[in-house]
Amino acid sequence: MNKLTLIFLFGFFTMSLYSQQTLIKGSVKDAASFQPILNVTITLEESNLSTLTDVQGEFIFSSNIPLGEQILKISKTGYIIKRFPIIVNEGKMVDITDMTLERDLSQSQDLFTITLSDDELDNDATGADNITGLLSSSLDVFQRTAAFEFSQSFFRLRGLDSENGSVLINGISMNKLYHGRPQWSNWGGLNDVMRNQELTSGLAPSSYNFGGVLGTTNINVRASGAREGGRITYSSSNRSYTNRLMATYASGLLENNWAYTISLGRRWGNEGYQDATLYDANSFFLSVEKKLNKTHSLNFTGMYAPNRRGKSSPNTQEVFDLKDIKYNEYWGWQDGKKRNSRIKEVEEPIFMLNHYWNFSSKTTVNTNVAYQFGKLGNSRLDNNGTDLEDGVPVGGGTNPSPSYYQKLPSYSEWKYPNNLGNAYEALQEFQDNGQINWIELYRANINKGGNARYALYEDRVDDTQFTFNSIFNSELNENVVLNAAVNYQRLKSENYAQVLDLLGAETYLDIDQFATDIDEAQNDLQNPNRLVGEGDTFKYNYTLSANILNGYAQAQFTYKKLDYYISGSYTNTQYQREGLYQNGAFPDSSFGKGEKLSFTGFGAKGGLTYKVSGKHLLNVNGGYITRAPSLRNTYSNSRENHNIVPNITEEKILSTDMSYVFRSPIIKAKLTAYYTKTQDANEISFFFADGIGGDNVAFVQEILQGVDKQHIGAEFGVEAQVTPTIKLKGVASVGQFTYANNPNLYLTTEADEESVAAGFVNGFKDFGQSNLKNYKIAAGPHRAYSVGFEYRDPDFWWFGATANFFTNTYIDISPLTRSSNFTTDFDGNEFNDYDEELARELLKQERFDDYMVVNLVGGKSWKIGNKYISVFASVNNLLDGVFKTGGFEQGRNANYRELRNDKGLDTPVFGSKYWYGRGATYFLNMNYRF
Repeated sequence: MNKLTLIFLFGFFTMSLYSQQTLIKGSVKDAASFQPILNVTITLEESNLSTLTDVQGEFIFSSNIPLGEQILKISKTGYIIKRFPIIVNEGKMVDITDMTLERDLSQSQDLFTITLSDDELDNDATGADNITGLLSSSLDVFQRTAAFEFSQSFFRLRGLDSENGSVLINGISMNKLYHGRPQWSNWGGLNDVMRNQELTSGLAPSSYNFGGVLGTTNINVRASGAREGGRITYSSSNRSYTNRLMATYASGLLENNWAYTISLGRRWGNEGYQDATLYDANSFFLSVEKKLNKTHSLNFTGMYAPNRRGKSSPNTQEVFDLKDIKYNEYWGWQDGKKRNSRIKEVEEPIFMLNHYWNFSSKTTVNTNVAYQFGKLGNSRLDNNGTDLEDGVPVGGGTNPSPSYYQKLPSYSEWKYPNNLGNAYEALQEFQDNGQINWIELYRANINKGGNARYALYEDRVDDTQFTFNSIFNSELNENVVLNAAVNYQRLKSENYAQVLDLLGAETYLDIDQFATDIDEAQNDLQNPNRLVGEGDTFKYNYTLSANILNGYAQAQFTYKKLDYYISGSYTNTQYQREGLYQNGAFPDSSFGKGEKLSFTGFGAKGGLTYKVSGKHLLNVNGGYITRAPSLRNTYSNSRENHNIVPNITEEKILSTDMSYVFRSPIIKAKLTAYYTKTQDANEISFFFADGIGGDNVAFVQEILQGVDKQHIGAEFGVEAQVTPTIKLKGVASVGQFTYANNPNLYLTTEADEESVAAGFVNGFKDFGQSNLKNYKIAAGPHRAYSVGFEYRDPDFWWFGATANFFTNTYIDISPLTRSSNFTTDFDGNEFNDYDEELARELLKQERFDDYMVVNLVGGKSWKIGNKYISVFASVNNLLDGVFKTGGFEQGRNANYRELRNDKGLDTPVFGSKYWYGRGATYFLNMNYRF
């Protein structure tokens, strides 16, 4: 009884003190999802009082509050501004909880769902990793601009790959374990149901996971959180697809406590901006939720987005000069149609079950399971088909690529300098045709008889992944929020090559024609000299397994002048390879299960925000992360053997940033300085090289081990609402991204006579350090700037224009030419004609020309009753500028003499290869919402 009396008296005393203050408090939520909104600007008009909502969407004014009738203004970019009249009495509290903001559908934040497609986000066909998907949900002017204006230049935020950011759907990670990046095409065409996104940038705390140095994006596809109603959209473009059709309907929460969302989509086109880049994609989505009672709810989500698209090739300057930026070497005419030999096909459905438990009004537990399976295929032509004659492989075809170096004029000029007629014939042939001759491939297979010389095959990855996690969030009191989660992922990845089309032949001999020994030539010693047909597996066949267990805990503290957080994580990662073929070149290290690898990762980060006033904020974040290398960068040549990268260890990342934020009713600005350093990373690449250990030629796997990189720079964004209808905006990103050390370089290849002559021991050679320190990282433009304006008319039409400037874009350099191999002759000594000054010029990194891109955007919307019709159009690269977005040095010229002789030609035979940005393109979108 005494304890109850004390509790009652304490509570009464506290309430009495609280009630004597003059207070204004409240909370703001999204009108559609009813979720709290962070960083809503709360202003008491005609006063200097302004503040931001916290992670719970709450705010409070407690000092210098004017009395009487006042207007409370709540605003956030992307939402319709609201004003609430209130009356403030001395010593009283004004409590306005659960105020709602509605999305402003005319705002450019919605443009991501219109203008970006998954082919611009997935990097394999373009040579550059794009981070725009990580930024699409941001309402920050800098990140919005990076997503919408910089995307066509393959700008990377802070020069970092998208593996440094986490993408979640309903709290479940969508980053692929093979390379760490999201597979955007897994939900391509489902834009309508992907709108409800929550973004934390950089090291800022997330309620779902520890995150990376580029933050976390959680896409909420919960059925009860979808905006009730339907939407039908048609789009036309000349970028990747030419047509898009989408239809979506969400029921909202029904009286029987059920909710559902269904979405269908199709994107198609025979050709995008580049030649023969077909696009064929369908999308299906279903989310069903049952609210069991006030505290428990179950949600099932299924999504399936099969897609096929044709790839485009990087090209040398010679090829560009003879053709144009639309040229694509991967296709040729067949039966009057363009047939692309490089098709990427993805079919990976995702199913997930989510349980939401509101343990109390302050505590929630979200438990999720997900299952993903399917296939990812990349097709290509093979010209190594042979027959066996007296036990020796005989045959093989010429390289079918129309831009193969021996078919270009530069090769004829070099090979036959006294007979330029050959070069002219090559020039005419390439300009007049210059595409794959499918008829000749069929003819070579049929007329020769026997096994196929040419075959179309597919590199397949069939993944099966199971994910489980549980996410805990609790508001311990009005100042402290606790977040925690555990996560488990299990992956089985089947990797093999599959015959798609034997081009008129019946069989293909599954051996390596370049091997010098018939046993060594076998792709599978368990089935020697095997003949395969269409649909059969060949060349290589193995599985990769991964098991990952991680957890994190985080505390967020919110006070009147200071917010801060601390967070920690632990991850255990295990990898194993199992070979299903016994490769003849590696008979003892290819078949069966390899070594089980284990890595341990830790993460720690913290940060604080000091609120100088309602207008001025200072923010500091810092973190240190260790993580396992990706599967891709763990095995040196997983197609043929178990071998792992020498001296492999966890990658280390140190990152920090500092920001100043200014917010007023007219101007919003943010200035950020950042520093990130990665250590002990690995990089693996494959290529033919001339000049290994003197004048030897080999197909090699290049391993860079212990790579350190440094990323330093600043970001600035400002927008000014100069009139109720006109907004000005400006953005700048100034960075310098460099290699910070000289990493170790190793080459591996098959252990044959040629590799022994080149100094390899059992197919392995250590070249010591590669002198990369202070070379620039190929990470898109290191510097980017944007200025623009938006006009929004009260009659719901709008128009905007931006001018974007890009500088300091560099080519991806060849590490091998920066190693001891560059200077070393066959006898192990330095070349006797080595010229250090000339060598320095030869190894100078190419910087691309600076360029400007002008973009226009505009639209109009109509409200008819409770229905909406809108039209949107954009034009990118209005001035049709030609610019390089990326490229790489060919590793073919591996030593000083080879590179000197090639660059000494009028047109190098093995010049660098480049990707070009698209010229002028358009996008037209029409939408009906009901």
